[in-house]
Order: sequence, then structure tokens, then C-alpha cells
Amino acid sequence: MTNPKILDEIGAKVSELLANSPAKDIEKNARALLASGFSKLDLVTREEFEVQREVLTRTREKLADLEHRVARLEAELASRPPAQD
Repeated sequence: MTNPKILDEIGAKVSELLANSPAKDIEKNARALLASGFSKLDLVTREEFEVQREVLTRTREKLADLEHRVARLEAELASRPPAQD
């Protein structure tokens, strides 16, 4: 089996080589380019999305409740005899 210490040393050497290579600059430039592109888009964070989803769920529940109440009240009004003046 391979010695874990050797794997750690190889990983450290590869990281060191990448840190000193043009690949690191390319990565930085790519990240900056992507960040610039995303900042121009109208995006929201996952947290903001989840909050709005919860608000929408509660709103739908309230709407369904109100629809049932209105239907019940309409049924009550329809079952009443007409008012006599």
C-alpha cells in the first residue's frame, strides 16, 4: 500500500506548482470574469429564494382558506330565504 505521507507530499507539491503557474492566473481571471457576468444578471441567493418560497406557500394556504370561507358564506346566503321588506 502507498504511504499516506507520500500522497500528502505529492499533493503539496502539485498545489505549490499550480500556485506558481499561469494556471492560477487563469483561474483568478476566470473567476473575475464569471463574477462580473453574474453581477450583471438579476440573481438571488438560495437563502432569498427559500424565504420567498415559504412566503408563497403561506400565501397560497391563506388564499385557499379564504376561498373556502367565501364558498361557505355564499352557500349560507343561498340557503337563506329571501328577505321580506
